[in-house]
Amino acid sequence: MMKNQQSVALAGAPTKAFQSREGLILLLLKMRTFIALILIVGFFSVTVPDFLAVGSMVIMIKHIAINAFLALGITFVIITAGIDLSIGATLGLCGMIAGWMITKGIILPMFGIAIFPSVWVIVPLVLLIGGLIGAANGWIITRYNVAPFICTLGTMYILRGASMLISGGETYSGLGGNEQLGNTGFEVIGAGYFLGLPWAIWMMIVLALVIAYVARRLPFGRQVYAIGDNERAAELSGVNVKRVKIWVYTISGFCAAIAGIVVSSQLVASHPANGTSFEMNAIAAVVLGGTSLAGGRGTIIGTLIGAFVIGFLADGLIMMGVSEFWQMVIKGVVIIIAVIIDQMQNRMQQKAAVVAQKTLLEKG
Repeated sequence: MMKNQQSVALAGAPTKAFQSREGLILLLLKMRTFIALILIVGFFSVTVPDFLAVGSMVIMIKHIAINAFLALGITFVIITAGIDLSIGATLGLCGMIAGWMITKGIILPMFGIAIFPSVWVIVPLVLLIGGLIGAANGWIITRYNVAPFICTLGTMYILRGASMLISGGETYSGLGGNEQLGNTGFEVIGAGYFLGLPWAIWMMIVLALVIAYVARRLPFGRQVYAIGDNERAAELSGVNVKRVKIWVYTISGFCAAIAGIVVSSQLVASHPANGTSFEMNAIAAVVLGGTSLAGGRGTIIGTLIGAFVIGFLADGLIMMGVSEFWQMVIKGVVIIIAVIIDQMQNRMQQKAAVVAQKTLLEKG
């Protein structure tokens, strides 16, 4: 009897060691974004003078905020196993609409006049338009069962064309407004400071907190995760899948509109090509942050850290004088590695779940 107990204990020892090793590897994979952030900051702090200087950090985080707006908005989309390729084009169109209203006004041909709304009217209108663009994506995807990739790719082209049509391909410059028209103050959004930090950074913090609260505390957040994990099961449990998906894409469009306003405000100009390829950086930040492209898994803090990784990497390479072509290559490699690691994490989590279930059955 004693020998049998000893043999069982000896047989169980390697299994426990294997499980602990697997658990450690899985923990490292889950923390990969934070580890990558530390390594990138450490590397550039050694190789780039004044990389950690307060002024440099504020400028870099200001740049990061643009990508963070897009990434935070698209996180819910990817958690539902969807994708939104139109956010960069939404950014560009919303910026053009803001520029058009500031410089040209809202023309009323029947009265022969143009109304120049104040910034307090322009900003909500642009945000509403961004949200409606996202809602239209969600409606088409759910109503006609169109693949999100195809739908948002088509929307991207439509919005890019619309941006060109608004101004004939030209740039709206001088968005500071006119005091006599009462539409000044737009540039404050992108260039203004509050308590020593740019407004863009404060907006990023507030948006991250709001979306994190929605994801963690509200039923809507739980429904988003449920749809990504198993859409059919979520529907059978009473979740209105179509409505949730429409809202998910609405949030994505709304956040893209925020980014469009901030970019145009910082440049004090709107160009039809603003936001080109920005969707790729946003998707990269979300995937780096641990959100699975297969859906059902992801965190807002992970997305935010992913945006910092992409931002610090891009600005650090620029400060080192690395060619723009090599920057593109490095970003591509980072995205591929992130997806590979994501797949490794998925397999290890599935394996750990099987082992845990087997152990539970053996104990039972």
